[in-house]
Amino acid sequence: MPDFDVVADVSETLRSVVTAGLSTLMPPPAPTAEVVDLLRPVQSSSSAKVTIFLYEIAEDPSARNRPYLRRPAGADVELQRPPMALLLRYMVTPWSGDWSTDQKILGRVLQIFYDNAILSGPQLQAGLAGTSEAIKLTLAPITLEDRARVWYSVQQPYRLSLTYEARVVNLDSVDIQGARRAREVAAQGAEASA
Repeated sequence: MPDFDVVADVSETLRSVVTAGLSTLMPPPAPTAEVVDLLRPVQSSSSAKVTIFLYEIAEDPSARNRPYLRRPAGADVELQRPPMALLLRYMVTPWSGDWSTDQKILGRVLQIFYDNAILSGPQLQAGLAGTSEAIKLTLAPITLEDRARVWYSVQQPYRLSLTYEARVVNLDSVDIQGARRAREVAAQGAEASA
């Protein structure tokens, strides 16, 4: 059951999947992926890397208004709000110092996310490992103006990058209410016939 740390768990899952997928790029050393907040400058190093930046969290409108979950609790029933379905929007950026290598890295990331459009089972990391959750990845381009705003907001120069949505990420509610089971149903207005 996904808890409040589910957002960080999805980020860690993406980092792991991208790092594993980039391991096939030649020549070595292969780029690695890291989750960043872009508020601090990305450390330049001799090896290429890919940053994964969570820039927006939203509620998935297609999953709103789901019914309460009912669970037996002895002779009664517990009612729990359904999980909040989240959309996580990520910006994936290569950092190699060379435009050609950056574009090759972006091409490989596109392949990785296309081939692994639904992450589940052993691909899931951290608190999602061993759960039945599935994360659907979709390329979600934003306008150049919106992309420039993201870079401007973190006071970094614009860089070529990809934007992806991860959905449906469920965040469990802690709102649980007790309810009594109905024991008898009485029909009102019905008279007994003799």
